[in-house]
Amino acid sequence: MEAANANLPQQEEQDHGNGISIEKTTDSSALDAGHGEPVHNYRGWKAMPYVIGNETFEKLGTIGTLSNLLVYLTTVYHMKSVNAATLLNFFTGSCNLATVLGAFVSDTYVGRYTTLAAATIASFVGMVLLTLTAALHSLHPPACILKGQCEGPTPSQLVVLLASFFFLVVGSGGIRPCNLAFGADQFDQHTADGRRGITSFFNWYYFTYTIAMMLSATVIIYLQSDVNWALGLAVPAVLMGLSCAVFFMGTRLYVRISPEGSPFTSFTQVLVASFRKRHLRQTRNTVELFDPPHRSKLVAKLAYTDQFTCLDKAAMQTTEDVVSSDGKTLADPWRLCTMQQVEEVKCLARVIPVWSSGIVYFVVITQLGTYIVFQAEQTDRRISNSVSFKIPEGSFVIFQMLALTIWIPVYDRLVVPALRRFTKREGGITQLQRIGIGLVLSVVTMLVSAAVEHRRRKTAMMSCFWLVPQQLLVGLSEAFTVVGLTEFYYRQFPENMKSVAGALFFLGVAVASFASGLMVALVHRVTRRRDGRPDWLAQDLDEGRVDLFYLVTAAIAAANLVYFVACARWFTFKKSADGAHPSDAIELDVGPNKAACGGHLA
Repeated sequence: MEAANANLPQQEEQDHGNGISIEKTTDSSALDAGHGEPVHNYRGWKAMPYVIGNETFEKLGTIGTLSNLLVYLTTVYHMKSVNAATLLNFFTGSCNLATVLGAFVSDTYVGRYTTLAAATIASFVGMVLLTLTAALHSLHPPACILKGQCEGPTPSQLVVLLASFFFLVVGSGGIRPCNLAFGADQFDQHTADGRRGITSFFNWYYFTYTIAMMLSATVIIYLQSDVNWALGLAVPAVLMGLSCAVFFMGTRLYVRISPEGSPFTSFTQVLVASFRKRHLRQTRNTVELFDPPHRSKLVAKLAYTDQFTCLDKAAMQTTEDVVSSDGKTLADPWRLCTMQQVEEVKCLARVIPVWSSGIVYFVVITQLGTYIVFQAEQTDRRISNSVSFKIPEGSFVIFQMLALTIWIPVYDRLVVPALRRFTKREGGITQLQRIGIGLVLSVVTMLVSAAVEHRRRKTAMMSCFWLVPQQLLVGLSEAFTVVGLTEFYYRQFPENMKSVAGALFFLGVAVASFASGLMVALVHRVTRRRDGRPDWLAQDLDEGRVDLFYLVTAAIAAANLVYFVACARWFTFKKSADGAHPSDAIELDVGPNKAACGGHLA
């Protein structure tokens, strides 16, 4: 062992001379001589084939299967549609909520690499079990003898099915919040090249993600529904196995950042301490704030911000707070916190308003995704008058995916470099500006959708291709807003909560799903007429007024845009104490806006 260590400096010097940094520790880092501190060897794009490859195969293996599970449960397991829908709603909700637990475990205890490794294996096991339920006759009910005379699943068959769902939930809970953050970990965000690499990674991640969605929504679903369920589930299981293999093949290249303990405990301590000292009225100039030397190797020292100044009270030292000469607190940590802890809580508090605007955005987009299918049903879906083939109602989402797929590489390779020359910003524009453009497009999308639906109502049989522009617009909108939100969460959260940043995105989607259902129910109730005539969202769209529903949704999107702009003007980007910005400053932030809880300390 000692001999091996003795040769380490010599080999490192040789490797660096060739421009290559060889990993010498299990977490892709070397020890800084004389200090014993980890110095990560960031491999950047060298690690991306494994990171993105793992994600692409995982999405190919799961997206098509999950979107087709309702058909599987009703046709193979002979479940009633209500029971199958209830089970799937619970399953989908559990997948989204599990991301919060997965993020907590990752950021607090085991780190993103271990979480992803365990979650990828869990997803593979879940896919194998689900495949067995279709391949083995003993694991699913027999075929129906006559129409309407079908046996339901036995308890043992349900146990195997639910076991597969359990492993898939565990897999989703670990993969969804960690995969983007883990990929971004491979770039050094303290260098200009690293920050540009992170921005480009987010773009290409969603490019491959959309390609996987398109293949899953077509090829995989075709195999399952029209060929054979056993084969249609076996192919995704094999792809999930490839996802595992690709992920572990890149192990020696990965940077693995170790967690430093629960950030949630620290956040709670700040809230409790500030509440306990809420009666203090000293100004910041006349009271000492507890700001000991920063020792964390993971979380950067944050500069002081004068937003949410009521939280500063958690760091006010009183005669009851005893601090040793070396800067370590001997006081109750639930009464005295460091300014670093306070600033980390402020980071989270500043993100929440932007996150809430993202929820409204997803509500708007969800409504269009639902009713585009009903609109397509009542249009002429033939490619031409001489061709009898009709485009399936559910296939119009392909145009949305195509817009996103085509635009992202154009944006990353052409638009961003061009913008960078004018704005002098690494990303061309800031994350908030990118999100704002997507929100503007969401308003335009709903206005176009309302105009198209109004024309459809006036036309006997309108061509389905009138629906394409709104699908292209929503694809462009997602390319700006969804990618922008994801990168924004990653950059603005403290380094010890990157996985939580990923979970926050999916939590917003989950909340938006519930809000979308509530909005539809409310419109049904409010627009229902006493004379018995259909409401706006009638089953037959010709009897309803979906065009008015789209206009209401456009108004909500416009109000959300105004709210977002107000949030963007108020927002202060996270800044380290040494003056370096982990992310771009934003032009919308035009003044020293303050949001003190009850004003400045007085």
